Amino acid sequence: MSQDHSGQPVPQITFRTRRDHEWVNLSSDDVFKGKTVVVFSLPGAFTPTCSSTHVPRYNQLAPEFKKHGVDEIVCISVNDAFVMNEWQREQHAENLTFLPDGNGDFSDGMGMLVDKQDLGFGKRSWRYSMLVKDGIVDKMFIEPDLPGDPFQVSDADTMLDYIAPNAAKPKDVTIFTRNGCEYCARAKGLLRDAGFQFEELVLNRDYSEATLRAVSGRSTVPEIFINGAFIGGAEELETYLHRAEAA
Repeated sequence: MSQDHSGQPVPQITFRTRRDHEWVNLSSDDVFKGKTVVVFSLPGAFTPTCSSTHVPRYNQLAPEFKKHGVDEIVCISVNDAFVMNEWQREQHAENLTFLPDGNGDFSDGMGMLVDKQDLGFGKRSWRYSMLVKDGIVDKMFIEPDLPGDPFQVSDADTMLDYIAPNAAKPKDVTIFTRNGCEYCARAKGLLRDAGFQFEELVLNRDYSEATLRAVSGRSTVPEIFINGAFIGGAEELETYLHRAEAA
């Protein structure tokens, strides 16, 4: 079913993409020639593992990949251009390039086209990732041949560890805020100045006060969480950042 193509050129195909309501054909050379490209391929757009983990983590780690010589990160799926474009918008995955492999030609050429008729999917790609340098596959991480949709080795962290074993990983930061809160604005400024990416959740848009109390035990904002740890409000965040800087 799955084949390791390390040391071999990528298949020469044409990707039918859509840009600004126009068809744009991209050849394999357009995508890979003269560049270092990370590819991750998956069974389908909008599917659970792909949307909740695979795409978001590659998007989050994209700046770190680029610091270590990766020119582009490409997501490939056996879906059409309209579906792939909408999925990218829904995922807010601006750091990635989504390529439609609508007929499965690329996946087939990589030896990764599999039968998913039992799920009503038809032919789809097996889940894998690879590092491609100037059109030649340098390394592949292929998910094991297990039932279902295994997700063990094609993740972004495994690929980054291969490319740059000592690369720093961005912290996972979430801040609970409300509109018009000056302390929230201050906390967000502190995070930006420290170079932190963060997800902002706004009161009465993304969460209720009851949710905030359930999560942090408090009802004031801002409330900041970093890598699963509750930091507190703006003052506590400033103290945390000063300690981190001094460490």
